[in-house]
Amino acid sequence: MYHPDRIRHPENCPALVLNADYTPLSYYPLSLWPWQTAIKAVFLDRVDIVESYDREVHSPSFQMRIPSVIALKQYVRPSEHPAFTRFNLFLRDKFACLYCGSPKDLTFDHVVPRRAGGRTTWENVATACSPCNLKKGGRTPREAHMPLREMPIRPTSWQLQDHGRAFPPNYLHESWHDWLYWDVELLA
Repeated sequence: MYHPDRIRHPENCPALVLNADYTPLSYYPLSLWPWQTAIKAVFLDRVDIVESYDREVHSPSFQMRIPSVIALKQYVRPSEHPAFTRFNLFLRDKFACLYCGSPKDLTFDHVVPRRAGGRTTWENVATACSPCNLKKGGRTPREAHMPLREMPIRPTSWQLQDHGRAFPPNYLHESWHDWLYWDVELLA
């Protein structure tokens, strides 16, 4: 929940960005725009204001409440397959080592080592903690007697978004709750 002191400064009033179908553009990282970008998009008629903060911004001839939730007027189709990045790799593997399950000191490992012809692809790279990566060395999981908990796959954007719901950010403004669906137990 946002602390009231955070809303005193407009810099602490980001807008949650929803697609035209009123679903978040992204869960992890959460799709947020700075207040200036949100207001500019309102004036360019690219978004609809869904919710607003109590905080206002002023000019000599105009005042406006800062948008807290905005929805794009045109639907943005997400790409089917995300870029191969370290962050997306960790998100695919839920920020845990695929050998031991540890969430600490993460790096990545080539399942089939590069010296043995292994390539840097979604299907051949796994999240690994440093101790497991060092223990495995330049061997295959079978040679190192270190089976993978899951086989590496090329994820879809939907799969990464689904994994991202398991990692809600520390601060969520109350006006965002109706638009976000986290994997947390609902209160009765």
